[in-house]
Amino acid sequence: MSTVEGHDGETGGTANSAAVDLKLEVVVIPVADADRSKAFYAGLGWRLDADFSFDNGFRVVQFTPPGSLCSVQFGTKITGASPGSADGLYLIVSDIDAGRQELVSGGAKVSEVFHSGAPGAQLDPEGASGRVGGPDPDHRSYSSFATFEDPDGNSWLLQEVTDRLPGRLDPDITSFNSALDLAGALRRAATAHGEHEKRIGRTDPNWPDWYAGYMVRERSGQELPA
Repeated sequence: MSTVEGHDGETGGTANSAAVDLKLEVVVIPVADADRSKAFYAGLGWRLDADFSFDNGFRVVQFTPPGSLCSVQFGTKITGASPGSADGLYLIVSDIDAGRQELVSGGAKVSEVFHSGAPGAQLDPEGASGRVGGPDPDHRSYSSFATFEDPDGNSWLLQEVTDRLPGRLDPDITSFNSALDLAGALRRAATAHGEHEKRIGRTDPNWPDWYAGYMVRERSGQELPA
């Protein structure tokens, strides 16, 4: 629920209406050569959503990384920022080694996997002392990284996230990044549903509803059904 501010600048009561969704869907990255960048991101296997050119020289190219709800745009006359000035764009993966290998196979020059030796060291340049070789020794979520740059030097940070911190998931949004990811969720739901049927002592004809509820709750970090 949003808050309202009084004339004196102090926070007042709560608004009666629900907050309007504000969905971050596009990040603009500055490039010098749109065709070169298009070839690079296409090589990574990212989905090409648009490539529109106009008579006044304006051009917008949009790509979406696999499984992402946010896209990137570049082109001509699309931003006044200097080419290559975008720094520390995060790409989240559930397996840092698999994510790195996929980018390498797409033509990106990706650093070796590392973990941070000090808070914020993941944003240091490659070769800096704060980068410690190899994944986090305890494989903690949010703690293993790799980096790469596009042809202009816009930098990307690959981060392994296996368990979200509380409050980081929207219970109203459930998505799966791949068919393999969805299949795993179905198998876990099937196993849990088998235990559910044992507890109730009969076959559950409403298993599709039970599966759906289980998968949504698991994905959003809510308490799982008994």
